[in-house]
Amino acid sequence: MNKLLFFGPFFAFALLLTGCAPRLAQTDPKASGDSKASLESLVSKVKVRIAQGAHTEAGFAGELKEFDALLAAHQGEKTEEVAEILMVKASLYIELFEEPDQGLVLLKRIQSEFPDTQLAKEMAGMIPSVEKQVEAGKIARALAVGTTFPAFAVKDLNGQPLSVAGTKSRVVLIDFWATWCGPCMAELPNVIKAYDKYHAKGFAIIGVNLDDNSALVTAFLKDHPLAWPQFSDGKGWENELAVKYGVHRIPATYLLDAEGKILAKDLFGDELEQALAKALPGT
Repeated sequence: MNKLLFFGPFFAFALLLTGCAPRLAQTDPKASGDSKASLESLVSKVKVRIAQGAHTEAGFAGELKEFDALLAAHQGEKTEEVAEILMVKASLYIELFEEPDQGLVLLKRIQSEFPDTQLAKEMAGMIPSVEKQVEAGKIARALAVGTTFPAFAVKDLNGQPLSVAGTKSRVVLIDFWATWCGPCMAELPNVIKAYDKYHAKGFAIIGVNLDDNSALVTAFLKDHPLAWPQFSDGKGWENELAVKYGVHRIPATYLLDAEGKILAKDLFGDELEQALAKALPGT
């Protein structure tokens, strides 16, 4: 399932996915035409690989070598166009391969090697965002299946105490979502179905909403009532629990047992019902 990055897609990758060429500055065509045309050609190859389902560094081994060869061919040219080659490569690592630490290295190269470009100036905003993602990834990786999910105690949208222990259920799903998140909305019917089927048998859900306006969440829930409690502090990606648990993509879910140990993560489609059938034997 496609997920959303917490800082929003980089323009280069967004343009790749929407079928547009990367944003290239309008400069002297004699000086920039070769690198621009070469990058556009390479972008076309990348788009084909994406359409074929490739999404890992290994799956793009050939194209990554071409990025390096293209950079080597234009070594010494400190232009916007050459900086964009690094930008597209960085966006692949950050958004497609989910390796933000490697993407961060490339962004810092833009900042240090192309200081006079517009892209270098934009790094002041991009780099801190990716650094947050790197740190969030470390937190999320520590929350592995079998480990104990750190406890929390907050108040739901109705002002009532909210915690995993307070559900008094044998199995609890922590569901990070937002009303603006298309994949979250697409997944919601599956979550509702699982809740209706297993709630009476010991299953509970705690929703953690990442909208930046709690009033919008309240309005949404008025039109689309959900049977389980919701936590929303109106801080978007800076949501207290999202930060605590390193959530940087949504939808994100954790399925916990009665002791708070993680049974599974990121269950989508029929996976949730299948996990509940195992976690709640005899149901």
